[in-house]
Amino acid sequence: MKLPEGPKTPALLLAYQFETDPLRFMDAMSDRYGDIFTIMADSTPMVIVSNPEGMKQIFTNSKEITASGKLNQDGASIVGSNGLLALDGLPHRNRRKLLMSPMRQTQTQAYGQHICKTTEKVMSQLAVGKSFLAYPTMQKITLEVVLPSLFGLHEGERYEQFRELFSKLISYARSRWLDISLSYPFLKRDLGRWSPWGYWLYLQRQFDKLLHAEIEECRQQVDPLRTDVLSELVSACDETGQPMAYEYIRDLFPSLLFGGQDASATAISWALYWIHSTPGVRERLLEELDSLGESLDPAKIITLPYLSAVCNESLRIYPTQVITFPRLVESPIEVMGYKLDPGTVVRGCIYLTHQREDLYPQPKQFRPERFLEKEYSPYEFLPFGGGARRCPGELLALVEMKLVLATILSRYQLALAHQKVEKPKAIGVNYPPASGLKIVMLGQRPRQERSQQLLSSIN
Repeated sequence: MKLPEGPKTPALLLAYQFETDPLRFMDAMSDRYGDIFTIMADSTPMVIVSNPEGMKQIFTNSKEITASGKLNQDGASIVGSNGLLALDGLPHRNRRKLLMSPMRQTQTQAYGQHICKTTEKVMSQLAVGKSFLAYPTMQKITLEVVLPSLFGLHEGERYEQFRELFSKLISYARSRWLDISLSYPFLKRDLGRWSPWGYWLYLQRQFDKLLHAEIEECRQQVDPLRTDVLSELVSACDETGQPMAYEYIRDLFPSLLFGGQDASATAISWALYWIHSTPGVRERLLEELDSLGESLDPAKIITLPYLSAVCNESLRIYPTQVITFPRLVESPIEVMGYKLDPGTVVRGCIYLTHQREDLYPQPKQFRPERFLEKEYSPYEFLPFGGGARRCPGELLALVEMKLVLATILSRYQLALAHQKVEKPKAIGVNYPPASGLKIVMLGQRPRQERSQQLLSSIN
């Protein structure tokens, strides 16, 4: 086997460099070794690919290179051993199909008004003339948006219980205490809710209690009009034709929850940064939004070309998945001229693909126009991953991103609290602005400005 070149640095030091600053680490590897290189993980070679042709080979040669669930077992303590990431073959295809069904285009549009109203509710609580942190504010919005899509909950006691519990779950999942417990197996002991691991198990038991109650109510009060994920799973059968077992239903939610809140909040926060720091972007967006008139129709908003381009460019610079989930070479195969033997792990680096000069000239610059000038293949632009492990919530995430941004921009005037360049910070698998992105709420957008924008767009 001829492996691509790679660093000879000890594995522990490489792991430290990656965990400390993943994006800088990837940039350094790419500068030195190009668009394919090898990192040794103990005795297992891990080949990192960022060339679009290499990406295509990884995603399409599914027999030789499998999206093996066993490679994702390290995350089972967080997202469940029966979750989508841990499954393979027929169980994976069956449950992925079930999750995709309530997120189809026609159904995600039904959440449009809720997304806009939730955004308006949260933003209206901010004090005029005061600064706020965009990232936690967007987290608050995205959490309230994800509850109806996952559980069909819009209000009431159980809605509030789920909202409060999910805030605690997500916050603790990103905490140093849980990270330490996962890093040292001897600390994974339940010593009560005041111990690091015991508190995590306590939160999981609280989630089980709430979910059990919601499932029972869903089974007793069948509503054919419900389109949320939970109702779909409760009425569905697994790959053997039997009703879905509770643990199968439960373990499908954590990854959807983390992605639905954290990843979406990160993407929206970066978009707000680029919109307010790049000359001309906000003005062009407002002109496009104002062309729809006073009553903004969510179905029309999500089709706006420049808004879509702004969202894509934000996701290009800092994608929701920086690196693909690992794949395992099962049969000898050649990738980009290198012969890889069984046992080799292969991963695509989405971040580096999105930084290629040949695809995206001046890649560090925020330039939405590039998505109006060219259509990119799914191996050139892939912010939600690709192949069998592509994010099933991609459609809902894009709808949410567009509607949240449209609501904020059309209703409010904001300004960055400072002009310093924002840097990303790794929080779990997401890379939100390191500062949280401090923004000043200037107030509601004057109706006169909207009218002037509308007239200029007509003329």
